[in-house]
Amino acid sequence: MKLGLLTAPFEDSDLMDIAAWSGANGFSAFEVACWPASGGEKRRYAGTSHINVDGLTAAQGDDIKGALAEHGIEISGLGYYPNPLHADADHRDEVIGHLMKVITAAGTMGVPIVNTFVGGDRTLNVDENWERAVEIFNPIVAHAQAQGVRLCFENCPMIFSYDEWPGGHNIAYSPKIWRRIFEQWGDAVGMNFDPSHLIWQFIDQTRFIKEFGPHMGHVHAKDVMVDRDGLYENGVMSTGMGWQIPRLCGLGDVDWSDFFSGLYRAGYDGPVIIEHEDRLFEGTDEKVKRGFLLARDVLQPFIK
Repeated sequence: MKLGLLTAPFEDSDLMDIAAWSGANGFSAFEVACWPASGGEKRRYAGTSHINVDGLTAAQGDDIKGALAEHGIEISGLGYYPNPLHADADHRDEVIGHLMKVITAAGTMGVPIVNTFVGGDRTLNVDENWERAVEIFNPIVAHAQAQGVRLCFENCPMIFSYDEWPGGHNIAYSPKIWRRIFEQWGDAVGMNFDPSHLIWQFIDQTRFIKEFGPHMGHVHAKDVMVDRDGLYENGVMSTGMGWQIPRLCGLGDVDWSDFFSGLYRAGYDGPVIIEHEDRLFEGTDEKVKRGFLLARDVLQPFIK
């Protein structure tokens, strides 16, 4: 295993500056944020562009990988997390077009993984969204296969505010949908597994890893705290709003011993990428770095 980080929180920093700090502090892998360099969707920890994928050449890709390697960093995957099932067709076309470019860039660079969302239209039910997902993703998955890239979907419901309520912006959150995904596309796709999203959905982590561990192509390390007072106040019908609190590893309710035990039993030996969304450690680069170091110290004993 290799311990690394998702570069998205460093939106104003040069990739090589992040690499110099990360390599000197015990990290050895990056999931590189690849939102459009020209701008686009902005939300917390999204919109960062550390590699401009538009027209990326093999030589440029080799230069980036070589420069990262000088700091002891390899690329675990390229990350771009839009909503390909968005209700607005023009928006869908825009984000799918960029996702295809990210996949092409990964193939050009020899990066094996592109991480993304299936997406979701909150005005449709899950089954209606699934029908749209199959239609939309068949050509995307085919493109990834042609590029020698595995598309990995994150198991995040994407529901944090009333902008996403009530149905969320990503339907790939439950075992029921994950079975459909692997029945539809098999090993051509994988899961980018984040344990924090199981906690507030009350999905058993041990059972989930046992069932889907062999399909995990990439792993995020993020914690979450269930605020019991907030849960009492809002109830489960609020779908997490007011009581699911993203935390850095070790500050929430994820059982990290069980997490790593399950991954090792499932045969997972890939990157473990810290995803930082903790409001207690943001606002400045120094606070963000402090948060990453805290998570590093919690996870490092399990990384062998």
